[in-house]
Amino acid sequence: MSEIGSPNPPGYGEPVIDHVSLQVADVAASRAFYEVVLGPLGMRPVDVGAAVGFADGTRFPFWISPAERPDDRELHIAFEAAERGVVDAFHRAAVSIGAEILHEPGVFPEYHPNYYGCFVRDLDGHNLEAVCHRPGA
Repeated sequence: MSEIGSPNPPGYGEPVIDHVSLQVADVAASRAFYEVVLGPLGMRPVDVGAAVGFADGTRFPFWISPAERPDDRELHIAFEAAERGVVDAFHRAAVSIGAEILHEPGVFPEYHPNYYGCFVRDLDGHNLEAVCHRPGA
């Protein structure tokens, strides 16, 4: 157990991000992309006007909406996975729709010994990650 009572390393595994909102070039195409990639993480899309919120059951931690300017910069967003198998499912989902894979699922000891993640690029060039901070096989 860490000093804050979590089985994860200090500073990891506790919700930190309330929500993230991305401006995207094509909301319909991005909705379809995120619906596939975020499905393994238990997130489902809900259309709200021109925007789409992705719910994890009780909250909407992720949103996409129409781009307001053409030259937005790449963002990196990490979605917490409860176990390593979910990171692997995220990778399989991304591969199934032809997403660019930046880093295959694996341990990234430069972050910490149990950091298991997968990084992909979305349709607008954003760097997305699914990460599990728990030890595993």
